[in-house]
Amino acid sequence: MDDIKVFISHRESKCGDCGEGLGSHAWITLQGEKGAVCLSCADLDHLVYLPAGDTALTRRARKNSRLCAVVLKWSRARKRYERQGLLVEERGLEQAEGECAADEAAREAARARAAERRAELDRHYVDAFARRIRELFPGCPPGREVEIATHACRKYSGRVGRSSAAKEFDGKAVRLAVVAHVRHAETNYDSFLLQGYDREAARSRVAPKVDEVVDRWERA
Repeated sequence: MDDIKVFISHRESKCGDCGEGLGSHAWITLQGEKGAVCLSCADLDHLVYLPAGDTALTRRARKNSRLCAVVLKWSRARKRYERQGLLVEERGLEQAEGECAADEAAREAARARAAERRAELDRHYVDAFARRIRELFPGCPPGREVEIATHACRKYSGRVGRSSAAKEFDGKAVRLAVVAHVRHAETNYDSFLLQGYDREAARSRVAPKVDEVVDRWERA
């Protein structure tokens, strides 16, 4: 069954049932030939407004209300109706608020556990990535593999360590991370950038040194 829709009008309107002038920004339903109908005539005026924003409260209020309506408002910027919240039964909202209060501590604990699991998984991934660097580049200075892995795998960075290939510990992806580190840490690459060289020109200037260091780490 489709949701009942209540609109916040953006122009002057009059109830097509009782004839009452509603002005602008009135809360109305649209009923066929009658057009705009006020909430009183639509038998929705006993409902209470629940603004959007709290997903758990909204879900529970909807479940606990025998009757509810979606509130929509026209967005001039986006040229469409956007959801503002719900009209729900007061008893249903009170019951929903009680349920949310009762399990807030449990939900907070669950969020904390989830964050710990994500942090642990990332730490395991960085450690595994570092071991793969050590395996492929045995001449890498001690401890440097952890530095490279941590930098390459940094969350939300878009760096090579976050790629799908890196997550398979593909040799090419691991090599890219090592090359990037060597370019910054073992050459004058950053100095060339500061002098105004574009990236490609700077990379070309340091390429022989990068190749020499990476080959040495690889052969050891």
